[in-house]
Amino acid sequence: MITSTASLDDVDVAIAAARAGAEAVRARYGQRLTHIDKGAGDFATDADVAAEEAILGVIRAARPDDAVHGEEGGQRGAADAVRQWWVDPLCGTLNYAVGSMLVAVNVALRDGPAAVADPFSGEVFFTDGATAWVRRDGSDTRLAPTAANRLVDVNLDPPFPSAPGFRAVDLLAHPGFVARFRPRVLSTTLALAWVAAGRRAAYVTDGGDLTGSVHFAAGIALCRAAGCVVTGVDGAPVGQAGRGLLVAADAETHALLLSMIRAETPAVTS
Repeated sequence: MITSTASLDDVDVAIAAARAGAEAVRARYGQRLTHIDKGAGDFATDADVAAEEAILGVIRAARPDDAVHGEEGGQRGAADAVRQWWVDPLCGTLNYAVGSMLVAVNVALRDGPAAVADPFSGEVFFTDGATAWVRRDGSDTRLAPTAANRLVDVNLDPPFPSAPGFRAVDLLAHPGFVARFRPRVLSTTLALAWVAAGRRAAYVTDGGDLTGSVHFAAGIALCRAAGCVVTGVDGAPVGQAGRGLLVAADAETHALLLSMIRAETPAVTS
């Protein structure tokens, strides 16, 4: 934790806030958790709430006039504020609740810096909006996407808003996919950070416009700044009319996956 935020720039605020959330998540790992039901099988825990409060504490101290939209606490400040922070304090709650460490803490300033913290590795992936880095043991390394690993992370979490036109699970049945790639299922922003860092070749998820989602905003910002190819599953730019995400380390991988998606689900191109 930091003791003063008065002189921090926005990227430092994002990093400090993500780290504060990560500390709260790590501190509660393995403890008895209180579940907060959200319906449809989804839930939050007291760790989610504590992490969001820790993040808010950093943002309030450094940027008291900024609006914040949190996964657990909702909107604080005007929804159309010029400066709006998106906060997902524990992306991967289902993993965390069963003792899995595959989780992330996401903090993003709309159209600005973003940070994704891994509470257990101690890594913080961050971008100033132009370049992307990972901070590990006090050292910063530029993120360098690569498709050489051939690992493609596929989000299989329901609901499937693009069905029947597209479901990520259908991609796994494409013969070209299994011949070229190896599927992995992580389903948190950690997967997007790993594409930016060269640990995954691509990431595919169903959905609508995810650019303003607390779950995806930080990961999208990282991948864009790292030089990944970022579109919807229909190949169109992500945005208000967007359909999910197809993020790839390079143009060749993106084109190959897009061709498979279109072959399996021709309605995506309509």
